[in-house]
Amino acid sequence: MTDIGFVGAGAATAAASFVLDEVLPGADITVLEKSRGVCGRAATRRRDGVRYDYGANYVKSDDERVVDLLTEQLDSEGLVNVTEPIYTFDSSGTVSEGRDADEHKWSYERGLTQIAKRLFARSDATVERETRVETLTRADDAWTVTDTDGQQWGPFDILVLNPPAPQTAALLADAEWDDPLRTDLIDAVGGVDYRTIYTAVLHYPFELDVPYYALVNTDKEHDVGWISREECKGGHVPDGESLLIVQANHEWSVAHYDDSPADNVSALAEMTAGIVDDARLTAPDWTDHQGWRYAQPETGAPTGPLQSAESEDLYFLGDWVAGEARLHAALRNGLDTGERIAHAH
Repeated sequence: MTDIGFVGAGAATAAASFVLDEVLPGADITVLEKSRGVCGRAATRRRDGVRYDYGANYVKSDDERVVDLLTEQLDSEGLVNVTEPIYTFDSSGTVSEGRDADEHKWSYERGLTQIAKRLFARSDATVERETRVETLTRADDAWTVTDTDGQQWGPFDILVLNPPAPQTAALLADAEWDDPLRTDLIDAVGGVDYRTIYTAVLHYPFELDVPYYALVNTDKEHDVGWISREECKGGHVPDGESLLIVQANHEWSVAHYDDSPADNVSALAEMTAGIVDDARLTAPDWTDHQGWRYAQPETGAPTGPLQSAESEDLYFLGDWVAGEARLHAALRNGLDTGERIAHAH
């Protein structure tokens, strides 16, 4: 039996575990996840009869294998497609018809986190939630993982790392692993740049009368980068209500990351009202917020060191490995990595 350990229960891990269950039968898969949920930034919350994707907004049909996974291999019940277009706005907040290059914009009635939940449900992987990994150890051709409570996991024949690149680099820096490759990996993984995003969730007891699903700032000069309407996703928002996901741009998010959430949400609501040209949006009846310090990789890691690590039964996956900050890219990377692990073992 092959023992495989994953650190992080993101979309890529879920896809890899799905593949491994099919092509490496008998593998014992353990997933260690620091939070209470799965699917990483493809996250969903519920409140007052509303569901909302407050990280990644949707998965697009930009990869044939991922399309087949969502529509054919997995249960497609509750899969919803946003049909309204995406408009643009510039640094002055002027809205224009414009960008809708995505053929499909998919979520689920129960939210994007359904992707990982359904993938894990199709495998025999054991997901250990609220387990924060602290130390990686390589000894006797096996990997052992120690969490912050001092509990050891493993030994694993194969270890797969799914956290964002900066957190992965930190794990490598603290690893008990005497190999020159570790330094090369730290440099390669630690060199991936990320965008920080502060998100405000704004709910209103009325429905906006606008022709678009979302607005995106194309010149990157506005403090707001994205505004989307969750009511465009079937099953998310009751009729007659609106819920907006507002994402600040990187510079604003970094500058205000540790400020009062109430002040941040208020500022983003005021800017949203100006862009949408609706003064009512300054006063949502309830709000939520989330800071994503490592939201979107702007670059990918060099493939050479990552591939070299596979000789030590160490693998990496996620959108930062794929080099594209998109949910479909993370899923495809997980599928490909799972197959590569299976074929090597």
